[in-house]
Amino acid sequence: MQRTLYPPIDPYETGMLDVGDGHQVYFERCGTKGAKPALFLHGGPGGGIAPEHRRQFDPERYDLLLFDQRGCGKSTPYASLEANTTWHLVADIERLRAHIGVDKWLVFGGSWGSTLALAYAETHPERVSELVVRGIYTCTRPELEWFYQFGVSEMFPDKWEKFVALIPEAERGDLLAAYHRRLTGGDPDTQIAAARAWSLYEGETITLLPDAKLAEQHDDPHFALAFARIETHYFMNGCWLEPNQLLRDAGRLQGIPGTIVHGRYDMPCPARYAWQLHQAWPEADLRLVEGAGHAYSEPGILDQLIRATDRYAGKG
Repeated sequence: MQRTLYPPIDPYETGMLDVGDGHQVYFERCGTKGAKPALFLHGGPGGGIAPEHRRQFDPERYDLLLFDQRGCGKSTPYASLEANTTWHLVADIERLRAHIGVDKWLVFGGSWGSTLALAYAETHPERVSELVVRGIYTCTRPELEWFYQFGVSEMFPDKWEKFVALIPEAERGDLLAAYHRRLTGGDPDTQIAAARAWSLYEGETITLLPDAKLAEQHDDPHFALAFARIETHYFMNGCWLEPNQLLRDAGRLQGIPGTIVHGRYDMPCPARYAWQLHQAWPEADLRLVEGAGHAYSEPGILDQLIRATDRYAGKG
């Protein structure tokens, strides 16, 4: 039987943690206090957490922490790019772990969350009991160009036409840079227009079949501003990773039980990168899901994710 989300659940604790540099990050804890510790890492970067994210874990068996990464969701200052890098976030995760007083935890992340989960686990392998990653994204130049320059454009020409419409022909040789200029410029109307176009392109290409609710969320101006500003900020800087760093250093994951879940028809993040990660980390269990795109909410992907969290909680 295909697994689906656990019933809705409210946090038993919420708070703001001062992580320095003027940033406060919002966090929440769900499930059963003192049960198996787990960390959820959202996508984007800049996507923020949502109530549905809590529901990928058995609340009776997990003590789950979720947080809005710097500059998004309920974290402040909103849409801020100052002191906002991959390595700031890795340090924030360690602050949160120390704050709740656990020695190690299961780390779970999808899309950009997989990038951050791998960066954290390769930096602090002794703090990771298990690793569940979905929609593998290693933030290399070919991956960026596939989604934002040429590749997905061939599969979604209608969505691509809307994406490039905002950018004059002369600037289309580097759409990432063109969007970054508009999103970091001084005109608020230009920022919002660019943010919505950038965000909606992603929202309409991450599922195998159209998902109107997901597209509507990505078109919301408030959501889109942090999402687009933070994404372009990270991607313009290669996510502050050395070339191929996450695959190069995958040997540091040795000994960590792991599951890799990836949709066969994932457009933003081609399956070859999940395959390469599995080759570099052969101990991990690779679940390549047929008939699925990128989003965690797609039935086959969600089934595998919940089976993984159940398995690591000793639930068969």
